[in-house]
Amino acid sequence: MKNFFGIIIIFLIFLAIKTSEAACNYESCPETKPNMVNIHLVPHSHNDVGWLKTVDQYYYGNASEIQRASVQNIIDTVVSQLIKDHKRRFIQVETSFFAKWWQEQLETVKLVVKKLVNEGRFEFTGGAWSMNDEAAVNYQSVIDQFTLGLKWLDETFGVCARPRIGWQIDAFGHSREQASIFAQMGYDGQFFARMDHSDRNNRLDNLAMEMIWNASESLDQMELFTGMLYNHYKNPPGFCFDFLCHDPPIIDGSRYDNNVEARVHDFIIWAQELEVHYRSDHIMVPMGDDFHYENAQSNFKNMDKLIKYVNQLQFKYHVFYSTPGCYLNALHQTLATWPNKTQDFFPYASGSNSFWTGYYTSRPTQKRFERDGNHILQTAKQLSVFAGLSSEQQKEDLNYLRQIMGVMQHHDAITGTSKQAVSNDYDRLLYEGIIGGAGNARDALRVLTNLPEGEFESCLQLNISECAFTKDGADNVVVTLFNPLAHTSSQYVRVPVKEESYQVTDEKGRVVPSEVVPVAWQVLALGYRQNSTQHELVFQASVEKIASYYIKKVDKPESKEIVLPKAAEKSVKQNEKNLEVPKRFKKVHSMKKVETHADEDDSETVVQTSQIKLVIDNNTGRLKTIEMNGVTENIDQNFAIYETWNSGAYVFRQKEDVEMQFLEDKVEFTVYDGSLVKEVHQQFSEWISQVIRIYEGVNRVEFEWLVGPIPTDEDTGREIVTIFSSGISSNGVFYTDSNGREMIVRAKDKREDFTPDLGEQPTSGNYYPVVSRIALEGKSNRMALLNDRAQGGTSMKDGQLELMLHRRLIRDDGYGVGEALNEQKYDKPLIARGKIYLILNSVEESTKVERLAEKEILLPFSVFFSKASSQSSSAVAKTVPSFDDFPQSVHLLTLEPFTDDEILLRVENFLDHTEGNVVSFNIRSIFDALGGVEIRETTLDGNLPLSEMKRFKFHHDASGPSPAEVEYFTTAHKPLAATESQEASDFSVTLHPMQIRTFIIKKK
Repeated sequence: MKNFFGIIIIFLIFLAIKTSEAACNYESCPETKPNMVNIHLVPHSHNDVGWLKTVDQYYYGNASEIQRASVQNIIDTVVSQLIKDHKRRFIQVETSFFAKWWQEQLETVKLVVKKLVNEGRFEFTGGAWSMNDEAAVNYQSVIDQFTLGLKWLDETFGVCARPRIGWQIDAFGHSREQASIFAQMGYDGQFFARMDHSDRNNRLDNLAMEMIWNASESLDQMELFTGMLYNHYKNPPGFCFDFLCHDPPIIDGSRYDNNVEARVHDFIIWAQELEVHYRSDHIMVPMGDDFHYENAQSNFKNMDKLIKYVNQLQFKYHVFYSTPGCYLNALHQTLATWPNKTQDFFPYASGSNSFWTGYYTSRPTQKRFERDGNHILQTAKQLSVFAGLSSEQQKEDLNYLRQIMGVMQHHDAITGTSKQAVSNDYDRLLYEGIIGGAGNARDALRVLTNLPEGEFESCLQLNISECAFTKDGADNVVVTLFNPLAHTSSQYVRVPVKEESYQVTDEKGRVVPSEVVPVAWQVLALGYRQNSTQHELVFQASVEKIASYYIKKVDKPESKEIVLPKAAEKSVKQNEKNLEVPKRFKKVHSMKKVETHADEDDSETVVQTSQIKLVIDNNTGRLKTIEMNGVTENIDQNFAIYETWNSGAYVFRQKEDVEMQFLEDKVEFTVYDGSLVKEVHQQFSEWISQVIRIYEGVNRVEFEWLVGPIPTDEDTGREIVTIFSSGISSNGVFYTDSNGREMIVRAKDKREDFTPDLGEQPTSGNYYPVVSRIALEGKSNRMALLNDRAQGGTSMKDGQLELMLHRRLIRDDGYGVGEALNEQKYDKPLIARGKIYLILNSVEESTKVERLAEKEILLPFSVFFSKASSQSSSAVAKTVPSFDDFPQSVHLLTLEPFTDDEILLRVENFLDHTEGNVVSFNIRSIFDALGGVEIRETTLDGNLPLSEMKRFKFHHDASGPSPAEVEYFTTAHKPLAATESQEASDFSVTLHPMQIRTFIIKKK
């Protein structure tokens, strides 16, 4: 029987190859019928790249006791069914899964699939490596993972595989920047399935489920058609034909149980319900759900019957297989007008007690780890270009890191909404990717520096002041720094060291000021930390692209020993008992003036550099006043606790009638007053501590928080926030970033298009994702907070900014994960550490300083360690191109190997229309330095010549008379295209505020 089935499949494959006619994209769309309601059935399967099972478990289909799902079987059976009938169609979304499947196929099967793609019957929609989240992701990583997915599709199938539609059906809210990215990649529109329940009801009543989204305040032509699906992304009720469902099949023929009439009637009733909520005579009906189509035969056989018998009625409905692209093409042809949208779709609420705002913060250490992955990826990509790395292992390692970072953007990865075992697997994958990327960086630096034998070790635990390379001593250590930014940057470097005296010199032998500071005792008390180094060497480095600094131990001057504050002594003693912390941590040393303020009677303590003045209230131990940029503001910073009962990985639910609890106990603190850095070490509770830092010459205040283990009990989970309270009259208005890019204005208790349901959860309903920045301002002063990972944030009172740092919960919230968010690391509840930066300024000053700080926080120096003995006096460093001639507002967004003989270059004007202007510069010198022979400009993703970009233009309701024919957006400027023989003037680049331009440089 198996042999017979195999013969049939081979015969069908032969027919599919023999009779196919290549016609893809919109040319392959099925015919629609005028004067009828055209129902576009869209077969699809939503396949999470990890959630309840790991990525591999989902692909191979094991661990079925957790969830029945096998992506390889889904694609197998879908392909086998598509070749049986040329009318059938299917959309594939996640390129990561499909690429894995493709590698395992025989050439015969690949030929069939290529034919299906060329006929438009197997359509890629979305097309990124994963279906990314839109709240916690940074735009750089989103662009990267679309570049990766679309490049794989282009190299495998060519132009017919290029997606034209965004398919963000399972993200938990939608960002304006994501829509802008789609528009910049040339996509015609996008569809999703989740929006606030009040917003959805309002749109249903006003024929506004589909709209034109103006996705940028700074960029022109960033309008994107956006549609909301009616019934999530599921089949119509009663019409799920997958074996995961229990709906009856369609039974025809002369049988007593023939149910065709009843099933057709039910479907028409459903269609009538849909059509009253949409404007055109076209309706899109998804046919699928999570991991459906493992039995594609049952699905397609029943859909064939549904189409046949509904159409036989010749009623008002015409049903057929279609795709989101074909549906949107049909809408474009109608010349209809649509409502307008300008802000975003956050926060998402599925009910009055269910605002999905907890995931903005869930799994805070993994959110930070993802940022570390992006950091090493950008470093490895740039260094690979500069050093010309070309071995197969190097290319494999870099591509693996690209792929894992693509996986990490998935809407159940960076969100923190997967099961713990899956989260652990994400950590494993990312760690492996980072190790490979760090290996590439090492290989490149051996070429690009005068240390051909240098170790160039990375230290992944510098956030807890630990580095294996320096644990036994930092004498004769070389610190090599790589700057991923375009412009020379001056930043402070911290190296874990023993308490000794050191001298730091630069590459020219000049002594660089440095000092040794103690590590906070709360960090030393971490049970899993190796405590051979209890101090950090701090020095300021200035780096254009690559620079090395040399550390040498020198004679030790006298140091002053101090006793810890009382609270510290008590906690250390407790940790000695519970965590076996050595007794030597009872005392710490510092390099200069040390002041202890546990029992001071003075009312204030002043800590200041030449640029910033901090005043600490001795009665509370907390921050009282900040003076910087000529502005003085009373700012109180504290921590607070939300006690929650049924919050979960997705949802933040405050207990009814239970107020947020501020930490009221007096904060004991110690000041370490160095010449380069001033530090205030604070202990707020047994499990919350903080270091406030100000560096000489740096115009922002750093708050490094340490939270955990968070205590819980059987009735109470806890969610920890930090709150900055000022006297600024902000009138309920604040600002949050959109994926690290443009800022969006927020108004407490308000939305752009509807009145939110805030009766049960007024705080959660005012929470927004903060990827890089949250700010507020009054008539004169502005306060901004910048963070080192995605978090939830709000402003519930005038002059107050709030960020959620950490969550430990006791129950699942009922949205599928099936377990409480109660992370354990090292067999103990999770302890998290991170940084927040505060900038205080006059409202009359540009927010450009915040933009510059964002870039340094996201992409600081990459730090590598070697032994000085590795230095070879005969070795000569390879010249690295300089980007310092770029205008100051131009960011080097991407520089990476694209193919064996091509380089991808992206440049960005990172200031918005209120902060900056149009800038022009010339890239001929960069082109030459990279060995360029040709350059061409592409869409944002790098895979479509910009000259070929042509995407649908739709019209707003208020835009005047409807057009007489369909219209399109094309490029607003002449794409750059040049060869090495042309004049330098042909390499001029102009960037408007917020504009990104993408180039492919072919090299010699």
